Amino acid sequence: MSETDFLPTEERSLCDRFIREGHIIAPAENRAALDRIRSLIAEEASAWLGLLPPDDPDSFLNGIAERVPVEKLNAFRLHVIGTLNATSWLRSAYYAIARRTLETVVGNELCMQRRVNLSIQLPDDDSSLLPIHADVWSGDSPFEVVLWIPLVDCYRSKSMFLLPPAVTARLQQEMHRYADHGAEAMFSDFEADLAWMEVPYGSFLLFNQNLPHGNRVNREAQARWTMNCRFKGVFTPYADKKLGEFFEPITLRAASRIGLDYRYPEGFEE
Repeated sequence: MSETDFLPTEERSLCDRFIREGHIIAPAENRAALDRIRSLIAEEASAWLGLLPPDDPDSFLNGIAERVPVEKLNAFRLHVIGTLNATSWLRSAYYAIARRTLETVVGNELCMQRRVNLSIQLPDDDSSLLPIHADVWSGDSPFEVVLWIPLVDCYRSKSMFLLPPAVTARLQQEMHRYADHGAEAMFSDFEADLAWMEVPYGSFLLFNQNLPHGNRVNREAQARWTMNCRFKGVFTPYADKKLGEFFEPITLRAASRIGLDYRYPEGFEE
């Protein structure tokens, strides 16, 4: 341990694990907040279908392919996500689901993406695929992390994959090989090394978006529903996604607020 590393042992261990493994899967730190979000989504989904709110949100969401055909999926998703992001308490509830882990891994002065994303992947549907990629390759800051939260149990092809840090280091040295071959060739070459995230409902996944990740066709019998949102330290460097446009501060401390508001006295001549 460095002589200037003052983190408590438990926090240092969590940070070391995030660096080593590239992700953390843990139970929701505020289960009531998660359940409230899922209930809202189930209610809005059923309203779009002209149905009463479901008594069993889990079965309703898992079986949504029986009610929504692929050709109507995007309109359905946009309705639900629009209502979701228009809800005043959504982002604070989302943050509460992993607040302590975010503070340990990222920092206690955070900014958060202004809109939470929602993904729905029906069984055997190839219209919602995310090829292997790392967000930092396309204009995201390397200081960002993604908080990925399932609304149903996610496993195998009903989940997402992540390339571990040690293997990513090897890929970085070989990236030039894929300039003319694309993401599918990269996936094929590294498929055996991919880690598929198993995240049951009631848990969250926090992952390093500098690592290659993505999804494939959902070959399971039920639909995948997941949310994702980015967080970073307010005072860490930005890339294409700017503060005030894409990100918004959510946990500024008193000294930072004072410093940002301070103006030197005027009227003196040099």
